[in-house]
Amino acid sequence: MELGSRDAFARMGTLGIEEEFYIVDADGRPTSGTDDLVYGRDPPPAVPEGFDHELFQCTIEAQTGIVEDPSNAGDALSTVREALVEHAAEDGYQIAAAGLHPAADWRELEHVEKPRYRSQLDRIQYPQHRNTTAGLHVHVGVDDADKAVWIANRLRWHCPVLLALSSNSPFWCGFDTGLASARAKIFENLPNTGVPSAFEDFDAFQRYERRMVEQGSIADRGELWFDVRPHTGHGTVEVRAPDAQRDPAVTLALVEYVHALVVDYAERYADGESGSALRRELLDENKWRAVRHGHDASFLDRDGEGTTALGDVVDRECDRLGIDGIRGVYDAESGSERQRRLREEQGLDALCADLLLSP
Repeated sequence: MELGSRDAFARMGTLGIEEEFYIVDADGRPTSGTDDLVYGRDPPPAVPEGFDHELFQCTIEAQTGIVEDPSNAGDALSTVREALVEHAAEDGYQIAAAGLHPAADWRELEHVEKPRYRSQLDRIQYPQHRNTTAGLHVHVGVDDADKAVWIANRLRWHCPVLLALSSNSPFWCGFDTGLASARAKIFENLPNTGVPSAFEDFDAFQRYERRMVEQGSIADRGELWFDVRPHTGHGTVEVRAPDAQRDPAVTLALVEYVHALVVDYAERYADGESGSALRRELLDENKWRAVRHGHDASFLDRDGEGTTALGDVVDRECDRLGIDGIRGVYDAESGSERQRRLREEQGLDALCADLLLSP
């Protein structure tokens, strides 16, 4: 049984960035390509570990290595992205990024044959069969297991903020959903997703993780797909809330925010600050507001007594944490707004072209 341990939590402040992308053809439409790009030949020298496939043969994941110094995150991200684009081009593919691809129809796309994913399809059925989603996952190293669980509990309030800022998936199977992040709702149809409950400490989380595996609810710890979780294998807190992004500057701004939050909460934990007792129902309401409204969302405050607009949250967080990247993300047109505008003004072909990663 694959379970992590306390010993995994050994380093504080390291970074790891995982981005899920779409493999597309010359017309920018999703197409099966993982057999070629993941298994067909050796990985590029810049990314010796290669790339990983996801559930569909049109989706692929690129991961940075462990980034010891957060100031090097931009270089690490560029290296992986450029290597993926070049690797794909050698087989005639392009790479596109969005939370959901506007031209993807799950009924017309092929699933991978990897036993892990075939088992998920058999167990979960319809929700997993249509899961064409692509997200951004940020790992931050934490040097103590109980601290990691405490931080993950506190980060739950911030996950809807990250989702609203990253909202980049208005279209589902070609249909305008009216949502800023349809990806989040599609993904939430799977089990063990969304905003998790708080855990008392690492032992409580590990008991839950073990119970889920032993009872056959999940095959391994990786199938706990919550918006934030302590990753008991990597020794990190992993935030999985954001939509995938075409613009690396947006990705890096979200990464900067997550890293600053984890470091800040680690210091608060060391100072003996009390934990969070937020109800999951209030956090679910905040997530819905992010899903529906994106940059126009306002959020229930932690005390449940009022609401704060996303712009005010961003200003407060930037001032408090000494960061600036998410201010630029908020001030700019959101991904979902941009997608809608481009499709209305120029059509689907132009929108698909706009989602392509630059060579």
